[in-house]
Amino acid sequence: MPRRRHGGTLHGMTDRAEPAAPTDKELAERLTPLQYEVTQRAGTEPAFTGEYWDTHADGTYRCVVCHEPLFRSDAKYDSGTGWPSFYAALDQNKVARHEDRSHGMVRTEVTCARCGAHLGHLFPDGPQPTGERYCMNSAALLLEPDDATGDVPSPS
Repeated sequence: MPRRRHGGTLHGMTDRAEPAAPTDKELAERLTPLQYEVTQRAGTEPAFTGEYWDTHADGTYRCVVCHEPLFRSDAKYDSGTGWPSFYAALDQNKVARHEDRSHGMVRTEVTCARCGAHLGHLFPDGPQPTGERYCMNSAALLLEPDDATGDVPSPS
């Protein structure tokens, strides 16, 4: 199955040329099989198995593919679903929403606006102030703790 791409825009563009997007082969070598399945083939990790579903550390959740900052821990909450859930994205321009009619349902798919990686789905049953639940896959995210030292490595 070919990699899903949604043609997101690059944020923070300068006069410098952006590096070429990694190939499927490069991503398959850099990501774990689960990360690749989730981000490139819109897979879903099993509930209550992902690294971040029960994580309470303060920090920024980044896209595992391109390292774009997507969510903050202060918007994370326990939805009881077994996946990391957020009531808001860090910036609405960092995530893209797409209609998803797979599996006999109509849902809203959420992807990274920068690289098109599948992150999870958005539901209208979250807490206030937004009433939204970004139900994300841990395999699509990389947590940068607030107390982290050094830079997040740039994607290959």
